[in-house]
This record gives sequence, structure tokens and C-alpha cells, in this order.
Amino acid sequence: MIVGRSERGKPPVEPVTLKILVAGGFGVGKTTLVGAVSEIRPLRTEELLTEAGRPVDDTSGVEAKHTTTVAMDFGRITLREDLVLYLFGTPGQDRFWFLWDELATGALGAVVLADTRRLGDCFAAVDYFERRSIPFIVGVNCFEGAARYPADAVRRALDLDDDVPVVLCDARDRESVKEVLVEVVRHAMTHSADHRRESLTT
Repeated sequence: MIVGRSERGKPPVEPVTLKILVAGGFGVGKTTLVGAVSEIRPLRTEELLTEAGRPVDDTSGVEAKHTTTVAMDFGRITLREDLVLYLFGTPGQDRFWFLWDELATGALGAVVLADTRRLGDCFAAVDYFERRSIPFIVGVNCFEGAARYPADAVRRALDLDDDVPVVLCDARDRESVKEVLVEVVRHAMTHSADHRRESLTT
């Protein structure tokens, strides 16, 4: 048996690797999402919240949260034999936004994670990706006890374009997160194809 070849004699598949960002407000579930789906032990850069940070870290609605991401979360998932996603979770607080530009370099697309109890917290992420023409979808993390709203209602509240997908999800559930990631890849690919067609016709 030849190492690295399948039993049918086909050469091994060289997977396409894509970079996806996971963004959103403080405490919305970005670290949880990356950890739920990653097939490797996720890299986390979490630090304990301190009294010194209380004046700048708004914990309203997430009072039970005791840690925060200070650089990024990183994970990996193989969606198909020929498709691997590298996931980069961004820090949520304003004071760490200077890291976003570096994390966004080379990204195919992004997931903006939203909490309907604090929907305004994801406006900054939506604006960031819109300004840079990075295709994104909105994943509504359905927290226990939070009111459920239809995707169209969330779209209107965030003033999203009609072509931006809004997906309800559970950031703790692997299969639910996989559906979100499949949707962001599909949306980014469509966005890229549309952009190429526009370039050819101008």
C-alpha cells in the first residue's frame, strides 16, 4: 500500500484552507462558538476581568462573565475532505479593536455573533465589515431565557442589506455552529463570484 494514497489509487486531496472571523460584542459567545466546533484544542487568550477594568468593560447583561479575550481565539474545522476553515475569534471590547485589522487580513468572510438582549453591541462589527467590503453573516446566538425573534426582525433592527444572511444558532452546539460556518462560506463565495462578474462588465 502506498502511503498517502487512497485504496482506489487516487492521490491525496490537498484541501483548500479558508480564514473566517468570528466577531461581535463583549460576552456574546465568540469563544464558546470556536471551542464548540474546533477539531483541535482551541487557542484562547483569555484573562480574568479585574476591578481596574470595570470602568471600561461594560458587563451589563453578562454580569456572570469573569474572563475576556484579549487577543484572539483560534480553532480549526474540516468541513469536507477538501475544505478546512481556520477560525479567528476577535476580542469584543473597544480597547482591543486595534487588533481587528491584522486579524481581518486574508479573511474570506466573517460571522457577526449577536445577542438579541444586547443587539446594539454588534453594530460596530457590522459597520467594520461593511466598510471593508468583507462578506459577513449574522449569527443570532439564542441564549436561554432570551426572547426569540424571526431572522427578518433582526435584519430590520440591524438595518442589514437584503443579501446578508441571518441565522439563528446555539454557539454551544457543534452541529448548529457548523450550519453557521457553511452559510458564511456559501455567502462569501457568492459575494466573490458577483464581484468578479461586476469587474468583468466594467
